[in-house]
Amino acid sequence: MPTISTPPTTIVAIETSSEAASVALLRGDTVISRASSGVRTHSQSVLPMIQELLAEAGISLNDCSAIAFGAGPGSFTGVRTACGVAQGLAFGANLPVVPVVTLDAMALACHQRHGAADVVAVLDARMGEVYWAQYRFDGAAVGAPQLVQPAVLSAPDAVQAHGAPVFCGNGLSAYAEAFAGVAEVYADVMPHAEQIAQLASLALAAGRTVTAAEAQPLYLRNKVAYTQAERRDINAEKADKAAKAAGGA
Repeated sequence: MPTISTPPTTIVAIETSSEAASVALLRGDTVISRASSGVRTHSQSVLPMIQELLAEAGISLNDCSAIAFGAGPGSFTGVRTACGVAQGLAFGANLPVVPVVTLDAMALACHQRHGAADVVAVLDARMGEVYWAQYRFDGAAVGAPQLVQPAVLSAPDAVQAHGAPVFCGNGLSAYAEAFAGVAEVYADVMPHAEQIAQLASLALAAGRTVTAAEAQPLYLRNKVAYTQAERRDINAEKADKAAKAAGGA
């Protein structure tokens, strides 16, 4: 009997949770990608980059197995952009969606580039806070990490790592004083669509997908967008508490 070849797993991945936007196309064990910078251009740059990748591979969106996206945490506008584009593509091609935690992708990138087995990913959340999580890898170049500390939002000096892990992410440079005692840091490691695609491939194989309608960003901050008036009230409240604390010292 003739051998029937199975098409390779093919995933389009989108990552726009930070200042840099990236897209990737994973086919089997091969991944190609494109990137651009500038948050304001994310919504305009993502689709053309995806079209470039599909053209380079000589396939159409209908040949893909799933659409993956960096679900957050990250920029409120950025994660909404990635989710919206993923939903639109998935609806149009009738494909499943794989949301991937951006901190997971950062940890995998740090593991791949620097061989780190224990990683704390720290992403600048603005407003004096960071998103962070801790992971452990078993040595595989591409494998889902073991979660040591789930993603949380906290003040930079409240990050409490287990053991002596490697730290990565732009939260380290944004709040350098809080992480001055960390021995090994890689502030340039950020979420990228290549790792989003690789982690999505593992999730897809395990059946962990959602429909386009079910896809949602991951928000760790209860209120992600404040009006100017709300910001003034928040800052005034913080200043009042600081003044009271100083007066009672």
